[in-house]
Amino acid sequence: MNNKHLIVLAGPTASGKTATAIKLAKAFDAEIISADSRQFYKELSIGTAAPTAEELAQVKHHFVHNLSIEDKYDVADYEKDVLSYLKQYFKTKDVAIMTGGSGLFIDAVCNGLDSIPDISDEIRSKVTKILEEGGIEALQKEVEKVDNDYYQVVDKQNPRRLQRALEVYYQTGQPYSTFRQGNTAKRDFNIIKLAILWDRDKLIERINKRVDLMMEQGLLDEVKSVYPKRHLNSLNTVGYKELLDYLDGKYTLEQAVDQIKINTRQYAKRQMTWLRKNGDYQWFTAEQTDDMVAYVKKWL
Repeated sequence: MNNKHLIVLAGPTASGKTATAIKLAKAFDAEIISADSRQFYKELSIGTAAPTAEELAQVKHHFVHNLSIEDKYDVADYEKDVLSYLKQYFKTKDVAIMTGGSGLFIDAVCNGLDSIPDISDEIRSKVTKILEEGGIEALQKEVEKVDNDYYQVVDKQNPRRLQRALEVYYQTGQPYSTFRQGNTAKRDFNIIKLAILWDRDKLIERINKRVDLMMEQGLLDEVKSVYPKRHLNSLNTVGYKELLDYLDGKYTLEQAVDQIKINTRQYAKRQMTWLRKNGDYQWFTAEQTDDMVAYVKKWL
């Protein structure tokens, strides 16, 4: 399958990945695989900036709205499902596009997952107790203390990622980050990595405008619709947890919206840190679609 290619298009949130991926897919007669772990959930559309009906109609997308927020699904499941899908897809197509902001999910498909030890029930209960008694802030503080390398790149608002890091550390005595530096798995297709680069101030402006647009499109109503299930980890994510806190009376609506903007900017910064640590990406601005196409054609 050395004539089969997976084009990975990465970039921070609000960088225009979906629109650019559609242009690339049209250029190479390809379909799109979402690598945004929040877009998997069918109940979450506005706050995840999922592809619109118009965008879905232009190019076939996969792994968008394929799960419920109540489903248990992790990066290992995603790696297995995407590889299985690509095996069938490449029987009739030569190029696939993967795009999204979940670096861990992209890396799992491209490089494989390191072997993580089994976690005992005792350790899992210990970590759960930290969350129950001290909230997500207690998890953040502990991960920063025992594994600062991972703390610098992890989604600090995702309790499950933080819990996983602590579980591995308590089980093995070694930082979770050391288990994420193993050998790269061999894939039977070629991988071409592209990333979208934005000026920091312009990206912040785009993020702020997008949050305002989400509110205009009805994000608050979307959050209200899932409020009865607010205990689910899938809802403990930027754009949802802030408005859930507003509904609980912890913020005014204005404060909640401002906090979404702040947390989204912080998330984008972590995404950029993740991408820059991976030297395999070729960087382009969002306007350089033609240059992206020309770069990929050199590989094909």
